[in-house]
Amino acid sequence: MKRGRPKQPLAVIQGKGRSNHLTKEEIKKRKEHEERMKGRTDNIVAPSYLTKKQKEEFYRIADELIELEIFTNLDVDNLARYIDSRDQYIKVTRALRAMKAVNDGEANDNYAKLQRTRNTLFTECRNAAGDLGLSITSRLSLVIPKKEEEEVSEFERKFGDL
Repeated sequence: MKRGRPKQPLAVIQGKGRSNHLTKEEIKKRKEHEERMKGRTDNIVAPSYLTKKQKEEFYRIADELIELEIFTNLDVDNLARYIDSRDQYIKVTRALRAMKAVNDGEANDNYAKLQRTRNTLFTECRNAAGDLGLSITSRLSLVIPKKEEEEVSEFERKFGDL
């Protein structure tokens, strides 16, 4: 298994102005490969195990992610798990608010168990949100920098594809 730095999309490399080491043939192959790996968006359907309310949220988020061009058929189950975990997190949080941490001067064991469950659900939600581009930091890492236009000399215009 290869290790090391994760491969960046060609547009990111070009946007950073670091594509000098790639030949035109390598750039062409890389573009073709990235296009094949992109994934389709023709079968995005909320899984049947989601409730009606969860399905509404699924489609709301999916529409926004599709518009950003970062969501495909392959991400459906991940988004569904995120929505389910978030719903569970909200339920546990509400239960904690209704519960006392201390009863008659003694720690409430159920409160501590629910607190641990909430922390686990929070971690699940945060990880899934990052994978899906639902957090600002994860979206910023997906932003493709725009390449600054360089002036092309007459020689490069005429003979640039040699």
